[in-house]
Amino acid sequence: MSINGIDNMLGELRAMSAKAAGGIASSANDPAQPVDFAALLKSSLDQVSQAQQQSRELQQQFELGNPDTNLQDVMIAMQKASLSFETMVQVRNKLVSAYQEIMNIQV
Repeated sequence: MSINGIDNMLGELRAMSAKAAGGIASSANDPAQPVDFAALLKSSLDQVSQAQQQSRELQQQFELGNPDTNLQDVMIAMQKASLSFETMVQVRNKLVSAYQEIMNIQV
């Protein structure tokens, strides 16, 4: 049984943790820096799409019997893609809810 999948996952978690810590520190240093919401949303959608494509490719490689692809990597990629998609759906739901609240404001 290979532990490469677990090692890769731990490495990614550490990288995300370091990135998150850096993001908080940079925003605390420069609070007046503008954020382009459209670019941020597009970047997030691209990341979800990329996760789904990577998951699909790993599934196909595993189904074809590629010896370099193990089940752990496939399952982790599928869970990442699923979680990314569910998160994006929740963001969409919040945006729609916020839009409806704004539209119901009496002027």
